[in-house]
Amino acid sequence: MVYTRKDVSTLTAAERRRFVSAMLEVKRRGEYDEFVRMHIDYYVADGDDGLRAAHMTPSFLPWHRRFLLQLEGALRRVDSSVSVPYWDWTRDRSTTSVPWTKDLLGGDGRRSDRQVTTGPFAFAEGNWTITQGVTDGEFLTREFGRPRQPLRLPTASELDAALDDPLYDASPWNSTSRRGFRNKLEGWGHGPGNAAWANHNRVHRWVGGHMLGGGSVNDPAFWLHHAFVDLQWSRWQQRHRGARYLPERPPGLGDPQHKRVVARGEEMPPWGVTPESMEDHSAVYRYA
Repeated sequence: MVYTRKDVSTLTAAERRRFVSAMLEVKRRGEYDEFVRMHIDYYVADGDDGLRAAHMTPSFLPWHRRFLLQLEGALRRVDSSVSVPYWDWTRDRSTTSVPWTKDLLGGDGRRSDRQVTTGPFAFAEGNWTITQGVTDGEFLTREFGRPRQPLRLPTASELDAALDDPLYDASPWNSTSRRGFRNKLEGWGHGPGNAAWANHNRVHRWVGGHMLGGGSVNDPAFWLHHAFVDLQWSRWQQRHRGARYLPERPPGLGDPQHKRVVARGEEMPPWGVTPESMEDHSAVYRYA
């Protein structure tokens, strides 16, 4: 049965409670930390050796689509009415609006140590201890807007500029690709300081704290953010009918990206599914 992912701002009080309760139960069962470890393991950068499956690569979108489905499956085993809501950061831009309310994700970290002290994921509540990460510390951290180097959330027009590109991705298939929807959405920009971050990447940096780097899954905001990113792939497909995931074929011998990116029909680790199999989600879920 096809289920629906809703805008987080439209959730009823009961839907908010059920989502939070399911997240906390997945954490209590130990499953949540497995998702954190997986994301850390597959956060492979341009300069690292080997295959890039999750970031700085064409498979950024299908990899995270599958990742979302795995988390959603865990949530729905707890409560079959739950799906991952999406946070539209082009519209809900306040530090006190959804999803940063006490009954959802809680708010910003305190100035002294960036610790989140409000909401169900605050350390003091006893249900959300950080056990997997790239930095020390047991409590969830955030630093909205990065006050030491201020930046704002991406605008609707900035997102639309990515959606306008009719090409999915282009050589060299990494963070330096200047053409293609994927890299414009993922947000590896060009230039110093905040100019280097766009769309998806800038949202991670705006939230700050644990949302920076491979351990970003420690913040439940990760999933609401990536659900919105996933929605943009669907919108891009609707805007450019017939446009497909690229590359269609793997880069050949002698190409610097040989065996470093996943082609349309190749398997993505760790699941063994292909980007092609992830292009259409209509039989599983839809967006409201």
